[in-house]
Amino acid sequence: MTSKIDNKQKIFKKIKENEEFLSKSIGIGKSFDVGVRKLKILNKEIQFYYCTGLCDTSIIVEIMRELMFIDDHHRLTVKLEQVIHNHLPHQQVSVVETFDEVVDQVLSGLIAVFMEGEEQAFIIDVRKYPGRTPQEPDTEKVIRGSRDGYTENIIENTALTRRRIRDGRLRNEIFQIGERSKTDVCITYIQDVANPNLIEIIKKKLEEINIDGIPMADKTVEEFLVHQAANPFPLVRYTERPDVAASHLLEGHVLIIVDTSPSVIITPTTFFHHVQHAEEYREAPLPGAFLRWVRFGGMLAALLLLPLWLLVVDQPELLPKTIDFIGPNDKSNVPIFLQIILAEIGIETLRMAAIHTPTPLSTAMGLIAAVLIGQIAIDVGLFVPEVILYVSIAAVGSFATPSYELAIANKLIRLVLLFSVYFFGVPGYIVGVTAVILFLVSLRPLNTPYMWPFIPFNPKAFIQVLIRVSVPLTKLRPSITEPQNKSKQPDKPLAES
Repeated sequence: MTSKIDNKQKIFKKIKENEEFLSKSIGIGKSFDVGVRKLKILNKEIQFYYCTGLCDTSIIVEIMRELMFIDDHHRLTVKLEQVIHNHLPHQQVSVVETFDEVVDQVLSGLIAVFMEGEEQAFIIDVRKYPGRTPQEPDTEKVIRGSRDGYTENIIENTALTRRRIRDGRLRNEIFQIGERSKTDVCITYIQDVANPNLIEIIKKKLEEINIDGIPMADKTVEEFLVHQAANPFPLVRYTERPDVAASHLLEGHVLIIVDTSPSVIITPTTFFHHVQHAEEYREAPLPGAFLRWVRFGGMLAALLLLPLWLLVVDQPELLPKTIDFIGPNDKSNVPIFLQIILAEIGIETLRMAAIHTPTPLSTAMGLIAAVLIGQIAIDVGLFVPEVILYVSIAAVGSFATPSYELAIANKLIRLVLLFSVYFFGVPGYIVGVTAVILFLVSLRPLNTPYMWPFIPFNPKAFIQVLIRVSVPLTKLRPSITEPQNKSKQPDKPLAES
């Protein structure tokens, strides 16, 4: 049985003791990706500890080259610690005194420099994480606008945000979550805009997370933050676009950025935050409003169209004579309700198959599904054409929903309404829709009413939900975030305020 390593141990004066401790703690000599480089400077041993693959080798080589020149310019009587510190050619150098700090930093991609006879070590930030370059997110594409997006590198993500908000009051506070993973988590906010109570609530919840690790990154953090439980609706908003994140910061929201994830969490959010898209703000107000209403129509069709059609199929007397042609014109041996459920499962299976199919083959698979499976299913009498039509319209409405999480929630609610209509008819439809609305009204993630500005009703804010208002006319920040500075257009320059 191995003994537990006490990483809170202070750094030893004898460098050999430090080497033995770190060999046991992080596996020097056993793990090939962690190692040590030893130098002799002014007749004293210097040791560099590093993690291969997370460091920028060129910077480390430059640091070593600079230190090797010390013997040519200094005498043995000088204090080694001061000389080393002055000859480190890097802007981010910190001093630590415990192994706990050393281990966390080395395994995060920084290097630690130990000196013989010193009870402290230098930490130098030479991180260079493997990853991709910023690209436009697949799920948030726009016709006009920036083409950069967040990546899996938390350093790049904070830089992309700061590039858009060059304000000295922008804060990026970093935490480490996970007893073993030590994952970097950053909360980003504008100090004189964001609600201090909201910031404290988020910090407290992050500090209370007690788990081995968060390999699923932001999704795990979300579950600790808002306690989703059996609720299918998204309680936080995700974005991979820095411009969207920056816009929310200026409204008083707080961002949560998790290392290894390209998605950024926006809090607090309401239901209506999930129905907006960046494309609406890249167009003029009138076309933007048109796009928003088309999107609303698609979302309503995805949620309510199928249950409503099933209702009028079961009770055709509900239809006025002018539209009594709606409904299946062909007889089928399979009940309409069962056809709808089978079609829903089929479309969802095709969607998952498309995700797991290599791109060159996914197009061919879609054609096979649409032409062969769909048409043959109609020809053999498994489906009537109207079922395929309305299920397809609902599917297109789901794809038009800006938030993928909201689209999945709408699918689940649609299934619930279908079962309510099938078993209880008109009362089932009315009660089902009412129950969904009441459930949404009852949600208060991070003490925020989920259906604001509909309930509680805020006329001005609700108009901005329905209509894409011109930016010069939006002079105030949304009251739902309870911002400290309510005005988006100050009367005098910020430097004078």
